[in-house]
Amino acid sequence: MARVPARRSLFDEILRDFPLGYSIAPLHGDPLPHPGKIKIDVKENGNNLIVQAEMPGVGKDDIEVSVDHNVLTISAEVSQYDADEENDRVVHSERYYGAVQRSISLPAEVSIDEASAKYDDGILTLTLPKTTKDAKKKISIG
Repeated sequence: MARVPARRSLFDEILRDFPLGYSIAPLHGDPLPHPGKIKIDVKENGNNLIVQAEMPGVGKDDIEVSVDHNVLTISAEVSQYDADEENDRVVHSERYYGAVQRSISLPAEVSIDEASAKYDDGILTLTLPKTTKDAKKKISIG
């Protein structure tokens, strides 16, 4: 059987002679984290779901958590300001602002009233008690 050659785009052909580092390095500071960069682990511990999200460099007052049925949404305002000053003359400055958001489906509905959250060393930990309400209902035929 004949092998099908790999298909390359015109853009790939134009950039193939440039060193790899030029196309990857950010222009100003660290790049803004995008939703895929908020890494999330979900564990089940008895009647609770434990969610841990990596959010380094974000202040706890800038984080917002919401749950709609079994969909968890974590959002944050991200701002970074780095400056090196020498004799009141700014030598180097890099700033950026933006918002990130990540939503995931939980394996069960949770009770918001009994939920708790903790933010420590860039890790957001949520303890979400699973609801005990019966999801199935019988409809009586009259």
